Amino acid sequence: MRLSGPGHRRYHRSVLRRIAFIAFAQRIGLTLEEIGAELAKLPADHVPSRRDWSRLSGEWAMRIDQRIAELQRLRSGLTECIGCGCLSIDRCSLANPADVAGRKGPGPRYWLG
Repeated sequence: MRLSGPGHRRYHRSVLRRIAFIAFAQRIGLTLEEIGAELAKLPADHVPSRRDWSRLSGEWAMRIDQRIAELQRLRSGLTECIGCGCLSIDRCSLANPADVAGRKGPGPRYWLG
């Protein structure tokens, strides 16, 4: 960073790229701890190249796909279960006949896939 006139700061391009990376990583749901771990994978001895960034972000495709699948399950749940308003999944003859979900274990079985 260097000062450029009163109240103005200029940051090196590599710093700006890391800030953009942090903002993008937050948008796809990474925690700050996860983002720090990902940034630690970048080379410390030179400005990260396009290849470095590509390798790092390429590992996220599976995570994004998982989030998409989860959101699709949530969306369908809005009309299948929550839409009726009963909130009694153990007795629901439409979405859970004979308490099939209960036999699969505790917790939100339909949301867990």
